[in-house]
Amino acid sequence: MREPNYRLYAAAFLCSSMGLQMLSTAIGWEVYERTGDPYDLGLLGLARALPVILLTLPAGTIVDGGDRRKILSATQIAFAGVALCLALASHAAVPIWVYFVLLVASGCVRSFNAPSRGALLPSLLPRERFENAVAWQSGFFQFAAVAGPLVAGFAIAASGHAWVVYALTAALCTVAGVAAIFLKPRPVVRRAPPPRLADMFQGAQHIWREKTILGALTLDMLAVLFGGATALLPIYAKEILHCGPVGLGALRAAPYLGAFGMAVWLAAKPKFRHAGRALLLSVAVFGVSIIVFGLSTSFWLSIVALGVGGAADNISVVIRHILVQTRTPDELRGRTTAVNSVFIECSNEVGAYESGLVASWFGPVISAVSGGVGTLAVAAIVAVAFPALRRMRNLTETREGIIRAELEEEEPRAAGS
Repeated sequence: MREPNYRLYAAAFLCSSMGLQMLSTAIGWEVYERTGDPYDLGLLGLARALPVILLTLPAGTIVDGGDRRKILSATQIAFAGVALCLALASHAAVPIWVYFVLLVASGCVRSFNAPSRGALLPSLLPRERFENAVAWQSGFFQFAAVAGPLVAGFAIAASGHAWVVYALTAALCTVAGVAAIFLKPRPVVRRAPPPRLADMFQGAQHIWREKTILGALTLDMLAVLFGGATALLPIYAKEILHCGPVGLGALRAAPYLGAFGMAVWLAAKPKFRHAGRALLLSVAVFGVSIIVFGLSTSFWLSIVALGVGGAADNISVVIRHILVQTRTPDELRGRTTAVNSVFIECSNEVGAYESGLVASWFGPVISAVSGGVGTLAVAAIVAVAFPALRRMRNLTETREGIIRAELEEEEPRAAGS
C-alpha cells in the first residue's frame, strides 16, 4: 500500500468488484423471483461462463500484445454499459431471455478483463512486494464481495426493484474505468516479437510444463465445480431459510466475510512454509463446509458454514494467484492468466450450472451435499495425482528447488532399503 500505483489499482479494483457482486446478487434474486425455476439459476452461470471459455485464449494473446492498462479500462467501461442495459431491461420488465443475452455480453467482457488485470498487477510494484500485494488484493475483493451483496439486498428490499442495483453497478464500473487510465505500469520487456493469435496456446503449454500450477488450477476448478452451492442461495433464502432479499445478501456475503478475515491474516503472516499441504487442506475444509451448509435449516449455522468455507477457499485463491504470476515470464502473463480464467470460469459458473441442474432434478439439499462430497474426493485424488503440488513448500520456489526437495525425500528411503 506504500506504492501509489497499487493504491490507485486497488481503488479501481474495489469499485469494480463491489459493483459486479451487487449485480450478481440482484440478477439471481430477480430471475428466481420471476421464474421460480432452479435451472434458470444454473443457466445464469452458464451464460457468463461460455463466452469466457471460448474467447479467453485469444483475449490473453491480445492482452500480451497490447496496452494492458487501456484494455483494463475499456473492460470496466463495457461492464458499466452492460449494467446500464440491465437497469433499463429490469425497469421495463422485458422477457427473461434478454437478461441471458446481456450476461453473455458480460462474459465477453470478462474474457478480456481477467487477463489484463492479472497481467498488469506485477508491473505496478517491485517484485518483492508482489506476494503481499496479492494478499491485499484478495482482501479488497473479499470486502467488496461482503459489502456488495449486502448493499444489493438492502437496496432491493428498500426500493422493491433490482434496476436500482444495476444502475449503481454502472456507476461503480465507470469510476473503475476512469481510475485505470491513470495507472503507470513499468514497460513490458519482451524477449520476442509481440505475440500473434497463432501463439495463443503458449500460456497453456507453460501451465502444462509447470506441474505445480497445473495441479493447483485443476484442484481449484474441480473443487469449486462440485462445490458450487452458492448458486442455490436464492432458493435457500426463499424456501429453506425464509430470510428474504436481505437474508440473501447476508448469505452471499458470508463466504467473503470469512475470506476477508483470512486475507487480513495472510497479509500479516510470514510466507507459506508448506504451501502445497495448506492448499490441499483448505480445499478439504471447503468441502466439509459445503456439506454442513447443505444440511442446515438454521440461518446462523448456514452463515457460519459459508464463512468457514470462504476462509478456506481464500487460501486456495492466494496460493493459486501467486503461483501463476511468479512462475510465469512477463511476456506470457496475459496468456497464462487467460488460461487461469478458463479454469476459474469452469469452476464458478459451470459449477453454478451443475448445481442448478442437480437441484432441478433432486432438490437443493442433495445438490449441495453431493457437491461437498465431490470436493473432498477431488482433494484426495489431486493429492495423489500431483506429488509436486503436495510437496510444494515456498510459493516462489524454482523448479530446481522442487527437484532438490524431492531428492531429499528420496534419500532416506534409499538408505533404509
